[in-house]
Amino acid sequence: MPGGWLHSPIWVPYALYGTVDYIYGFPAWEARNGFTAAHDDLRGGNERAGEGSAEQEAAGVVGRREGAEWKASGVGGAGMNEAFSGFANIGHNDALSLLFLWIIPNGAWIALPSYMVYVFGQEILEGLALASNESIDSEPARDLLAIKNE
Repeated sequence: MPGGWLHSPIWVPYALYGTVDYIYGFPAWEARNGFTAAHDDLRGGNERAGEGSAEQEAAGVVGRREGAEWKASGVGGAGMNEAFSGFANIGHNDALSLLFLWIIPNGAWIALPSYMVYVFGQEILEGLALASNESIDSEPARDLLAIKNE
């Protein structure tokens, strides 16, 4: 939030976001709303998932898939929080500001990690088929990889 010694120039765009989505601005801070702290706690799990993937290459794709899943579900959860609260934190915006400063950025943070979950899931299935000593063309491997052929 504005006022800290690191605010300018690093956090200036975030200050704008705090005026668009009050859950990340002064209104939530002053109301002692716990959603932001809980959401950030979940983001810590997202970071730990990313760290785990860097430690072991074999488990890397699983960690990256998990991190993407955390990101998509976290942003989706924030959107659901808005919907269930009657848009208490973003309802003050005009339609154009809401579209460009909330819907498009948050939509991207759902769509792109969701695509990553899909791609990494395919890689996991391919790895399982190879690890089971099945030919990619065998019946069990085709069953595992059916999602890729659709």
